[in-house]
Amino acid sequence: MPLRSPTPSSWSRSTRPGSLDRGPPAPATCTCGSRGRSSAAARSARAGTRCSSCRCAAPCEPLRQTGRVDSDAALPDSTRTLLDAVAAISSDLDLHSVLSRIVEAATRLTEARYGALGVIGDQSALVEFVTTGLSAAEHAAIGELPHGRGILGLLIRHPVPIRLDDLTQHPDATGFPPNHPAMSSFLGVPVRIRGTVFGNLYLTEKAGGQSFTEQDELLVGSLATTAGFVIDNARAYGLSERRRQWLEAAAELDEAVQPPVDLAAALQAVARTAQTVGSSVAVAATITGADGRAQTATAPGDRAALDTAIDLVAVQPLTEPTELSVGGYDAFAVPLRTHLVGRGLLIAFYPPGSRPLAVEERELFVSFGEHAALSLDRAQGIDDRAELAVTSDRERIARDLHDLVIQRLFATGLQLQRAETRSGDVEVTEIVRQAVDALDGTIRDIRGTIFELQHQSSGTSLRADLRRLVKEYAPLLKFAPHVHTSGPVDTAVPPEVRDQLLPVLREALSNLARHAAANHADVEVVIEDGELRLTVDDDGVGIGEVSRESGLRNARRRAEALGGRLELSRRAPHGTSFVWRVPLAR
Repeated sequence: MPLRSPTPSSWSRSTRPGSLDRGPPAPATCTCGSRGRSSAAARSARAGTRCSSCRCAAPCEPLRQTGRVDSDAALPDSTRTLLDAVAAISSDLDLHSVLSRIVEAATRLTEARYGALGVIGDQSALVEFVTTGLSAAEHAAIGELPHGRGILGLLIRHPVPIRLDDLTQHPDATGFPPNHPAMSSFLGVPVRIRGTVFGNLYLTEKAGGQSFTEQDELLVGSLATTAGFVIDNARAYGLSERRRQWLEAAAELDEAVQPPVDLAAALQAVARTAQTVGSSVAVAATITGADGRAQTATAPGDRAALDTAIDLVAVQPLTEPTELSVGGYDAFAVPLRTHLVGRGLLIAFYPPGSRPLAVEERELFVSFGEHAALSLDRAQGIDDRAELAVTSDRERIARDLHDLVIQRLFATGLQLQRAETRSGDVEVTEIVRQAVDALDGTIRDIRGTIFELQHQSSGTSLRADLRRLVKEYAPLLKFAPHVHTSGPVDTAVPPEVRDQLLPVLREALSNLARHAAANHADVEVVIEDGELRLTVDDDGVGIGEVSRESGLRNARRRAEALGGRLELSRRAPHGTSFVWRVPLAR
């Protein structure tokens, strides 16, 4: 039966803390166990004569007072052993070490050859089995640890102490697996934490082939009561350590995920950090953007072995943390609830049939996933804010160019035109006309720049791509061609035309570098009358008939595929004009 802890009110005055040297002396105690009832008994005890109380043949030893403990020698052996066991299990905070110490202490306390502590999981099955008395070779020969059936399951279903002279004769006995040592006598005691059964202590084979006694049951029950508190402390300490590790991991992730955001690198940091701190064999982090394209990173990095499992998890619309079995792995998937990056998942993979994650460990993994989502959103938000600041500056510059610069140039042009009409000098009139034309060209260039500033966005501007491509060929040409754009180049060009325009310009510049021997070239892209016109004019030697077709055949085919045409002509006094025209809509 379970041991009932004494209440403070049931303590005698002589056994309360701090009262060992106060109060009247207790009766003398003979070595036979009888308590003296007279002063004669006390005198006999002091004299070392035969017991005057019970008249037994045992000589009385010098006076010992129950309740006055002068040394450990005054304690019964079982009590000393129990105290030693309690001290042993209380000297460590590592949970696995504590469980091992409890089993070892219980076997010493009862002189049992074999002992085990089975930890009960969520499904009333044994999720951990700590043993003593079995060698490594015996463990290997037995193979798989018990799951909690037979006598072990009986104690799980009915958590009350059990003593058996021969466990094999019990109706619930299911026998032993191959290579298991023979066992007969059995003692099982539940270990409770805060009223909930944490596991059970199993002891077998008491020394000398004897059966476990009621005293053994009481001693192990007392040990189990203390063990519950010790295990609770060790679990609390272990949980605090795990929380500290995950918090440090979250802080490291914040340092790793910094703007500007490289999503692939950020996901790799998330997966690597989670795998380092967790107990999984691999971790995958995946984000699916608004365009439906997914980016995935894995740690330790061998994605080939996880591809199937990742794909099977990623296609499922998971909105809550979920345990799965996919692709030959047990998996625990946590949604990455980002608001700026996309829909994501953080997936931890474990070997099939491995021990389920503890509730606390699952909660820590979920918390890390939430923190990872915040880190990704924070970095993306900083990126977006920086881009918004750049966009605001571009809009301000474009507004200033339109409202101030262009208007002033236009006013200057009008003044020059008035001066032209009043001048009677032909030469002056021609100079003024050229100045007005130059101002018109400058205004067109500024308007093109305004379009570029208003619509440019992180490398998606067609104007920027055109200038970048021309700049790329400057070292080959030995000069930088002049680039001019007119019209809504960034907004009016459909993707199918844009995808052909840049390769055609590359072909034109390549032919210019190989054949033209030019010193100057102009590149112009104009949007006008529902048509895109690319013109490349140079002052080179011109292009021969053979080169005309062999070098630019692809450019002609691209134009015809879009319903347009390619025009090549000679310029006076020398050079070539390359004109590529395609409609914007078909």
